[in-house]
Amino acid sequence: MNSTLRDIIAASQRIVFFGGAGVSTASGIPDYRSKGGLYDQKNKRSPEEMLSRTFFINHTAEFYDFYRSNLLHLDVKPNDAHRVLAELEECGKLTAIVTQNIDGLHQTAGSKQVFELHGSAWNNSCMECAKPYDVRDIASGKDVPRCECGGIIKPDVVLYEEPLSDEVVSGAVNAIASADTLIVGGTSLAVYPAAGMVRYFGGDNLVLINQTPTSYDRCATLIIREPIDKVLREAVSPG
Repeated sequence: MNSTLRDIIAASQRIVFFGGAGVSTASGIPDYRSKGGLYDQKNKRSPEEMLSRTFFINHTAEFYDFYRSNLLHLDVKPNDAHRVLAELEECGKLTAIVTQNIDGLHQTAGSKQVFELHGSAWNNSCMECAKPYDVRDIASGKDVPRCECGGIIKPDVVLYEEPLSDEVVSGAVNAIASADTLIVGGTSLAVYPAAGMVRYFGGDNLVLINQTPTSYDRCATLIIREPIDKVLREAVSPG
């Protein structure tokens, strides 16, 4: 199957990659439902509640305890999936990455055109004056981080109950609609509205790389049930 993906990539000129948590597991970040992931934690409250706008406003200290422990992975490195996608962009094959992840690993690997649907843990700002703060300022603290103006600092990530950025969504949709090949990897396509963006694709090849079935399997040109870092590296390697 990887030789088929190699042929698809070779014949494509406008590839867009749409990815989720599974893209970063080889870097050491657990996906949400794996051992050690968010849904494997034994908490009194659900991850959806603890990562909601309401919980952030009403229980800010508890939010930050959970956030620092589970969503900040500052020392991890990009894996082959991130690196191959950056290589494909550099050689003019890939036009954009649309990601549900907040870890910033695509940019660390060198990708330039990245639409972060759920924001980035690397960006933080004061809710009062909008002054930006580095993520390490957040990670190193133990209390609720506050700006020098006194305002609470919030991660620039999209919490439950918050809308996606119109600008990011527009850019992602336009990229997907203009693609001749859409590679979807490391996501079960179960989280909406992000997963619904796949329906804007009308190109030649829809490739799904995920170790479990998705709701779009029936529409796919190619389905691969192997680790995405291995699949992408093999697909661009000579042989």
